[in-house]
Amino acid sequence: MSRWKTDRRIVYGVSGGIAAYKAPLVVRGWAKAKCDVETILTEAAETLVSPLALSTLTNRRVWRERDFLSVECGWEIPHITLADWAEVVVVAPCTANVLRLAAQGDSATLLGATLLATRAPVVLFPAMNVHMWEHATTQANVEKARTLGYEVVRPEEGFLACNTSGTGRMPDPPVIWEYVWKALYPADKRSSLAGKTVLVTAGPTREYLDPVRFISNPSSGRMGYAMARDAWRRGAENVILVTGPVEIPPPPCAEVVHVESAAQMMEECLKRSERADFIVKAAAVGDYRAAEPRDQKLKRAENGGANLWLELAENPDIVRELGSRKPQGQVIIGFAAETQDLEENARRKIAAKNLDFIVANDVSAEDAGFGVETNRVKIFSSAAGLAGELEGTKEEVAEGIWDRILGR
Repeated sequence: MSRWKTDRRIVYGVSGGIAAYKAPLVVRGWAKAKCDVETILTEAAETLVSPLALSTLTNRRVWRERDFLSVECGWEIPHITLADWAEVVVVAPCTANVLRLAAQGDSATLLGATLLATRAPVVLFPAMNVHMWEHATTQANVEKARTLGYEVVRPEEGFLACNTSGTGRMPDPPVIWEYVWKALYPADKRSSLAGKTVLVTAGPTREYLDPVRFISNPSSGRMGYAMARDAWRRGAENVILVTGPVEIPPPPCAEVVHVESAAQMMEECLKRSERADFIVKAAAVGDYRAAEPRDQKLKRAENGGANLWLELAENPDIVRELGSRKPQGQVIIGFAAETQDLEENARRKIAAKNLDFIVANDVSAEDAGFGVETNRVKIFSSAAGLAGELEGTKEEVAEGIWDRILGR
């Protein structure tokens, strides 16, 4: 986990939607990051989630509506002290009524007054019935809140508590955390990719031999996903993630394109490459495919017990093709997974494929190979040679890579 995530101050507002049942899980994630969390429950939320559970998880008291103007707690002026203390204010779930309070600056409640008083970033997660969400009044409040500088995250589609389906679900905790980390991202980097389009490839490719067998590699996709996620945090206008089969969630707000084979990945990249300001080729693309894939599963008995010989054909070199088409001003960052002669191979590839940067790692190392959460890399620049060495979690390494590329 990146160091900037720890010891942050979060004010968490919970309003009276059924999705309040997720609140303890949301809080738990911040607690694991050693963040300090002050929780505000609306009067309706108290009927849906236990204040004791939230207090236990945060190690702090829970602020309730009765504390706003009470004899016992009112003297603490909680809406001001919380507003000034917060580095970010989050409301999840945010009901239609609390969305209205935020948009209109209504300070009649503790949560509404805190939103009005804070100068910290505010992130709202509306959650409600689909017809309530689609109502013109709600949409007007969304737009008004956004003009005030609030981040209003569109609810997800799915099955709702009212036994209907549509847009109105509060995202699961990992998505909520992602938006909060984005709001807390170091201010000097938060707009470093503003207005830019970033195309990232990630994960392995699969080349089928027959309908049930394929050639692949153990890439988890974590490095490419981390590069895409950090680009989003840096304010990239468009993040396009072309991904092979992986089991990790993509960053919010990315355009995700799922592929399997190298040919499919190349096709999807070429469709989008011209509008990209940055291309990050972090996918572990298979170099070879079956020359003649079987239409039916190859049976062991059909081979008569003899060894099986496969004829392989070379796959297209995606990054070389992108490099040959590179328009002026576009920056291409390649990745090289090596097991020997790392620096020599990296320097050769950066020249042969018309790259601006290449990130090389030794995948035979236990802490830098496929399927692990850490990495150790060397970054080479076409202009200046070795541009840096990084190690840490793949999230930390991704941040360091972007720092060096954007600081070039």
